[in-house]
Amino acid sequence: MAVRAVRGAVQLERDEAEHMHEQVAELLTAILERNSLVPDDLISVWFTATPDLHSDFPAVAARKLGITDVPLICAQELDIAGAMPRVVRILAHVESARDKSEIAHVYLGAAGALRKDIAQ
Repeated sequence: MAVRAVRGAVQLERDEAEHMHEQVAELLTAILERNSLVPDDLISVWFTATPDLHSDFPAVAARKLGITDVPLICAQELDIAGAMPRVVRILAHVESARDKSEIAHVYLGAAGALRKDIAQ
């Protein structure tokens, strides 16, 4: 098994904790499913949120999914003029037999515009 990094993002419709939990859970689940991963394959997960998101920590969604023994951390994205608002990004480090070129990076909804070059 190799260590791989998987990226993903989702744009929230509004800054509400339950909405964030639902959207981040959908994103994290899609990352796992599209890469044939299970929670035990996770090494660590970084979550970032744009500065306009204040309702909760994105990592709460992972804990609600039962991912309780994986190191998680949340950070704030840079506040760049003109950047897409209300975005949560994920950088997951995983153990996988897939080659780097086979990793599916997941950008849901409008967040697909962030990385058209790697969005699956």
